Amino acid sequence: MEIIIRGDKIEVTAAMKDYINEKLKRLEKYLENSDSVRANVVVKVKGHMQTVEITIPLHNFIIRSEETQDDFYASVDKAIDVIERQIRKNKTKIKAKEAKTRIDFSIVDIEEEEHEENNTIKHKKIEVKPMDEEEAILQLELLGHEFYLFKNVDTDKEAVVYKRKNGGYGIIEAE
Repeated sequence: MEIIIRGDKIEVTAAMKDYINEKLKRLEKYLENSDSVRANVVVKVKGHMQTVEITIPLHNFIIRSEETQDDFYASVDKAIDVIERQIRKNKTKIKAKEAKTRIDFSIVDIEEEEHEENNTIKHKKIEVKPMDEEEAILQLELLGHEFYLFKNVDTDKEAVVYKRKNGGYGIIEAE
């Protein structure tokens, strides 16, 4: 697994990188057929709180976790626990969709980026992937988001699946 670690308003030390690498290795048993898996890790600091965000895009899925604690190591532990739980919970679906690849652990350094805090709206461009409703719900759960945009393969239209307040899911489809 290629691990890309980036610090946001913090310098990620060698000890921090080693800890993240060691903890991510325990995911090997779930991704044993993975070859080109990349884990993106962002470490952020705001005040005395430290946030660790881990994103692992697989062939047809994105697994994501973000945890904030006052201790870096606790943030890493909780974020990886969440990812491990997501993988275990959806193991059959992930394995069915996962590309046949091999895991290769290495750490890649990326220079720390300067970010200014302001009140602008965050814009994101995403690739809308074709999938069925069940797969979109799985993506929604794996990412931990409230909604997920996808192209419905059954209707060939863009749609949004979202979590309803009463439990369950809803789908909004474009005309």
